[in-house]
Amino acid sequence: MEGTFAGFWRPKPVTAIGSTGERRINTMGIIAKPDLDTDWKDSSNCLGVDPDLFFPERGASTREAKEVCRGCIVREDCLEYALLNGEKFGIWGGMSERERRRIRRQRALERQAAARTAEAV
Repeated sequence: MEGTFAGFWRPKPVTAIGSTGERRINTMGIIAKPDLDTDWKDSSNCLGVDPDLFFPERGASTREAKEVCRGCIVREDCLEYALLNGEKFGIWGGMSERERRRIRRQRALERQAAARTAEAV
């Protein structure tokens, strides 16, 4: 079924208008929040690679996708994009959904601790 992968719906490619009026075709069907920079995608190792590699079926190996990410010069930008944009599925910045959830939880705990420290001062 076109537009789905592993039981999850994925939107078809779309043309979006950027904040400066430029037209962007999003070939992976992913729209970023307006304030997120996505220029790094043009330098990614995954550019031109089948997106299905980065959205493996539940229980399937993520090794090949992570290997593409391993030497990528924009890996950190990609990971940060996924974290800030709330990407719940797929391999982003060389990390799986579970690995990204762990990072989000850790960051939330750090923010809570910082807020408590700020309140105590």
